[in-house]
Amino acid sequence: MTPAKEIVESVAVTYPVIITLIAPFLVYAFRKDPNKREAVSFIAAMATFLCVLSMAPEVLAGRILKYTVFTIMPGITVSFSADGLSMIFGMVSSFLWFIATSYNIGYMRGLKEHAQTRYYVCFAVAILGAQGVSFASNVFTLYLFYEIITVFTYPLVAHHQDEEAYSGARKYLVYLVGTSKVFLLPAMVLTYILCGTLDYHLGDMTKGMYPSDANGLLVTVTYALFIAGIAKAAIMPFHNWLPSAMVAPTPVSALLHAVAVVKAGVFCICRVILSGFGLDTMDRLGLGLPTAYIAAFTIVAASIIAITKDDLKARLAYSTVSQLSYVVLGVTMLTPIAVQGGMLHIANHAFSKITLFFTAGAIYVATHTKSISQMKGYGWRMPWTFGAFGIAALSMIGVPPVCGFVSKWYMVNGAVTIHQMPLLIALLASTILNVGYFVPVLYTAFFKSPDPGSHVEQYSEAPATMVVPLFFTAIVSVLLGLYPEAVTQFIKIFGGM
Repeated sequence: MTPAKEIVESVAVTYPVIITLIAPFLVYAFRKDPNKREAVSFIAAMATFLCVLSMAPEVLAGRILKYTVFTIMPGITVSFSADGLSMIFGMVSSFLWFIATSYNIGYMRGLKEHAQTRYYVCFAVAILGAQGVSFASNVFTLYLFYEIITVFTYPLVAHHQDEEAYSGARKYLVYLVGTSKVFLLPAMVLTYILCGTLDYHLGDMTKGMYPSDANGLLVTVTYALFIAGIAKAAIMPFHNWLPSAMVAPTPVSALLHAVAVVKAGVFCICRVILSGFGLDTMDRLGLGLPTAYIAAFTIVAASIIAITKDDLKARLAYSTVSQLSYVVLGVTMLTPIAVQGGMLHIANHAFSKITLFFTAGAIYVATHTKSISQMKGYGWRMPWTFGAFGIAALSMIGVPPVCGFVSKWYMVNGAVTIHQMPLLIALLASTILNVGYFVPVLYTAFFKSPDPGSHVEQYSEAPATMVVPLFFTAIVSVLLGLYPEAVTQFIKIFGGM
């Protein structure tokens, strides 16, 4: 398959952004009618997903859709484009918004949470940021929507408005705004100085936007600033905000870990590496393997920390830190099969991890339990919830036929191809560690006898508005494992594989 080279001007690429821009205002307009307010989220999510999906035939035919909204100065524009990579994140984030809305209703109403309109407005704006990041055709547009996600997810992290919530939200804001201003903004300035434009090189992931005669040291510094500045990817040591943000309501944790925030981080790294620097520049300057080793360290270290956590959301948070670096590791190995595995993991991890956080929230709503050690016997009282947890855990571990196996298989093959035994060992070790922190949850729920006086028999499944979405996303994890071409076709057209 040859790289997509035909760039077609099409206003359709702006539609997902326009819909998600309008949605928060409509949510607020219906603030006095909860049913209409939440119906807006459903309708906007479905409309956004259908708009993204409508671009798929053009993209798969080898075309890149592009539209410039306005020009600030030569080489700096607010513009959007749709190619294979943007379609993956655009489809995943819009589709999971639809699923998360049903879950939100069950969670927020089940716990009678306060400030629900603010919650739904900020949730919708976060999806606007995700769509903007997905379809950004240059570094400036990406930066703009990256910051929108940060600002409007702060109220979601601080939702409970207690000391713990404000402390976690402050750390969240300091890490993400601090790194974007100290590292990402200078990286954008240096890129403009070196290239004279902030537009990505679209249509071929081997050739980047940096001229071949650009100063190698400056390009290397720019790359390091980009990697450090995209803290949403939670690469160590810029990861600590993620576990701290677990003070947020569980649907927000799902938004942070599976739909918008961290996925925007690893998507930005993929976009910057593949459409900004290009595989040729990465290889010529030796930038790939050092980043891959940092990612491998993050994968293993975060997995070890996850094993020590008894709080289920905290364990899942460190699991996310680990799993995100699979994407970075795959892309920075710089081989077609590893890059394919890394990009595929964006979608695979999204469906599996949102299932895990949905189950954590369902358990809390039904039992008000957060600690794994207190979940003895819960599996028999909540079989659908823990069954879905088991399916998603198998994906995270990398067991066929669930989707996590496919992306890990590609990355293992990539490590073998480039003869990098340490990276291969890290991938295999992480699989064992994944077993170490997921299997005990299921063992406790199904095979440990409840403590005397725990009254486990009074518990039952959470509301259907929560259980149906979490089981549905678990099934999608299996389907993506059986039919990975649903995603890989976009990866192949993006990279010319």
